[in-house]
Amino acid sequence: MAYMNQEKKAVIKANLDKVLKPLGIKYSLRVQDYMSITCTLRSGKVDFISNCKAKTGETFRLTADKGHMQVNQYWLDDHFTGQPLQILKQVSEALKSANYYDKSDAMIDYFDTAYYMHLNIGDWDKPYKLEA
Repeated sequence: MAYMNQEKKAVIKANLDKVLKPLGIKYSLRVQDYMSITCTLRSGKVDFISNCKAKTGETFRLTADKGHMQVNQYWLDDHFTGQPLQILKQVSEALKSANYYDKSDAMIDYFDTAYYMHLNIGDWDKPYKLEA
């Protein structure tokens, strides 16, 4: 059963700090419903949204034009390139650093994971701030 708590969050935060602090990327991390962890990239010098638009073209517009987007961690290679891709891969690995496992089997409708993860770039009410 998926379970997330403040102790696991502390482990994840320590690993995210190693990845994001040297790059000057600010983020927030929160536990939701004791089942999931949500990481939101708030600001930095890396333009994730423009990189995604350049990679996917006009077919991927959605909320990215408003300065925020939800990132599907399973499709990073298809939506990002270069430095943004490498950073998001490292963030994804850091989110899995608190004894993460996934023994789910959708074929038999069996779901068993340590916890769920969400990765956002900006929020609907606070867009990602690109710093000069």
